Amino acid sequence: MLTIHGIKTSDTMKRARTWLDDHGIAYVFHDYKVSGIDRQSLERWCAAKGWDTVLNRAGTTFRKLDEAAKSGLDQDKAIALMLEQPSMIKRPMLEGEGVLVVGFKPEIYAAELKA
Repeated sequence: MLTIHGIKTSDTMKRARTWLDDHGIAYVFHDYKVSGIDRQSLERWCAAKGWDTVLNRAGTTFRKLDEAAKSGLDQDKAIALMLEQPSMIKRPMLEGEGVLVVGFKPEIYAAELKA
């Protein structure tokens, strides 16, 4: 079973969920704002994709951080920031057996899910 992690109100999340629905692909939606995220998931994603890929530096939440919080970033500090404020995690994160996709691009979903 696939799990799509993100925030319900995100436009990118809406597009990704619509794509999955349109292709008849079953998934479970995990909302960071409602359920949070656990350290183990973040560590797994960072190990597979790199913390700099998983951390959403382009988002408003990250940009509003003071310079001290942004300086000296490494995996441990990035994970701590994402645990504290899950909106700093890139979205969506699509995860399932043998599948881990960061962000949404229809062609990547099609290739990864063979849809």
